[in-house]
Amino acid sequence: MAFANPLEKLQEEAICSICLEYMSDPVSIDCGHNFCRACIATYCQETGRGASGPVSCPQCRAAFHKSNVRPNKQLANIVETIKQLGQPPAKGRPEALCRKHEERLKLFCEEDGEAICVVCRESLEHRPHAVYPIEEAAQVYKLKLQKSLERLLKEVDEIQKHEVVKKKRERIVTEFGKLHQLLAEEEKLLLQKLEQEEKIILQRINENLTKLLELRSSLDKLILEIREKFQQSADGLLKVSGWQKSPLSSQAEGEGTWIPGHWKHCLGLRNLLKKFKEDVTLDPETAHPELILSDDRKSVRRGGKKLILSLFDNPKRFNASPLVLGVQAFSTGRRYWEVQVGDKTEWGLGLCRESASRKGTVVLSPKNGYWVLRLQSGGKYEALTSPLTSLHLSVRPRRVGIFLDYKAGEITFYNVTDRDHIYTFTDQFSGPLRPLFFPGASAGGKNAEPLVISWVRDTEGSGCILL
Repeated sequence: MAFANPLEKLQEEAICSICLEYMSDPVSIDCGHNFCRACIATYCQETGRGASGPVSCPQCRAAFHKSNVRPNKQLANIVETIKQLGQPPAKGRPEALCRKHEERLKLFCEEDGEAICVVCRESLEHRPHAVYPIEEAAQVYKLKLQKSLERLLKEVDEIQKHEVVKKKRERIVTEFGKLHQLLAEEEKLLLQKLEQEEKIILQRINENLTKLLELRSSLDKLILEIREKFQQSADGLLKVSGWQKSPLSSQAEGEGTWIPGHWKHCLGLRNLLKKFKEDVTLDPETAHPELILSDDRKSVRRGGKKLILSLFDNPKRFNASPLVLGVQAFSTGRRYWEVQVGDKTEWGLGLCRESASRKGTVVLSPKNGYWVLRLQSGGKYEALTSPLTSLHLSVRPRRVGIFLDYKAGEITFYNVTDRDHIYTFTDQFSGPLRPLFFPGASAGGKNAEPLVISWVRDTEGSGCILL
């Protein structure tokens, strides 16, 4: 209990807890509490105890004998001094009183759930009940309220999480709605283009019958292709000429917001791909001593320890984890590159913060500045989040595409083999990011195949672009 000044504390000690007035002829009992002589005598009579029997202290419930009541002259002198100062008892601190006995409510009955006075405690109504000092009961109920508050706060947190999921769902629905609209518009443009081409061909046929005979076989083939396209379903046609939006993009920012995600039959998209293309090369100064890099710095595999690297270590090199970084460092824009993983049984790809630790055993997680997708030796694909995120791929990737949107805070991995999305890290980036490569353990030669950095290439004879 806090007091405004020492005088109030002294005044509190001089007040009888029974009559709530300054003590008159103060006496002490066995437990050390003090009361007016007349008040404690009346209390003993009201409780019905004999002169020789034990009585419970009105404050702490400790037993005492009436015969052991002794005067407290020192306290009497203090009371007289306080009275001379002109300070009234319990000034400005009114307390609740028992409606039956006009006594202070100092106890709490657990069974009845109410505050009672010391006289009520000795009554037949409350004597068999569990009774505690009101301060202790207050602490117990404070703990109960605290637990209830924590439970309610947890429920509020769950509701907030549900709202976040709901907003993300709505956002995805909106983005796919835009995608469907774009596909419908492109379908319309392609059909118009095919219609125009057909008109031009027919016009040329009418203008030159001689050339018609010479080109008949080629024209028959072209007409057959056009008819096949017209017979295709809308979904089938759109798969040839569709667009795929980068997962969880923050906002539409013109054509730069969209990245290719499927086979394309439109040669005009090449310029758009060049906008994102990044020619990544490996940085030998960061390579762990057990890694072997190709001369063109485009592939890396696990090999024997190189003595020259282990002897002349530098701060840039990984000295415990078999990793290597790309030379390029990205702090703006959008970048895309591909890595051939082939039939490797273990590998890891991603990006890391330039300032991330490279010494000792490195824990690969976004918290430590690493955003990595990994294939374990048991064939399990994981995004190295905290905790780990298990991934289930229907088609094993032989080539993986990596797309960085620095401003949006996204790192997206694509399975180039089946043109499908694998996983997207979402974070807030600070400082330059560098490509990261982990070729995995050699596994007795079973995983000796290197990781090879590759890029977009044209498929022979089709005029299509593989992403």
